[in-house]
Amino acid sequence: MRLLLVEDEKRLAELVKGGLAGEGFAVDLAHDGRDGLWMAMENPYDVIVLDVMLPRLNGYKVCARLREAGNWTPIMMLTAKDGIHDEAEALDTGADDYLAKPFSYVVLLARLRALVRRGGRERPVTLTVGDLVIDPAGLRCRRGAVEISLTPKEFAVLHGLARRPGEVVSKSELLAQAWDFGYDGDPNIVEVYVSALRRKIDQPFGRSTLVTVRGAGYRLEAS
Repeated sequence: MRLLLVEDEKRLAELVKGGLAGEGFAVDLAHDGRDGLWMAMENPYDVIVLDVMLPRLNGYKVCARLREAGNWTPIMMLTAKDGIHDEAEALDTGADDYLAKPFSYVVLLARLRALVRRGGRERPVTLTVGDLVIDPAGLRCRRGAVEISLTPKEFAVLHGLARRPGEVVSKSELLAQAWDFGYDGDPNIVEVYVSALRRKIDQPFGRSTLVTVRGAGYRLEAS
């Protein structure tokens, strides 16, 4: 799952990014409102965490402009500790949830999972491709009634494929979905995770649903 964190407190942003990365999120960072707005408009995210007090463009305006542009990615806004009016304005401008600073990381994670589960407009709670069921919020996967244990990165790659069943998804698109904006490593890392996924979601069940399309990418088929 891909997340955008717009937070000008750089130390806090790095701490939150590190924690969420361990939970399977690919986290992009922006440290001011204008950069955050541009990134949110140019890239697909599963959820956005947006601070209220940002340089160049505050969180209210970023949220409002996204909604005006028809971008309904779930947004959690971070407000002042006792900012009752902040919370009200956050919801009025189109945010889906808010969290007061200082906050518990456990609560932040639980609320983010709830937002992913709820999704944006017309986004299903779970993704189903044949008898393969993917639960993005719970980071769970099963084939029929059999639970399949995946690492966070394996899940992120599978999620990127399951969002477009039957379509060819390029290696670069999977990198954008499962790795953060600043990743500059070997793009062939995708092949490693696709192979790992085959060993878990296909081979034990006698299936061949994760297909390599030579020179183009990968396709997840229903059967």
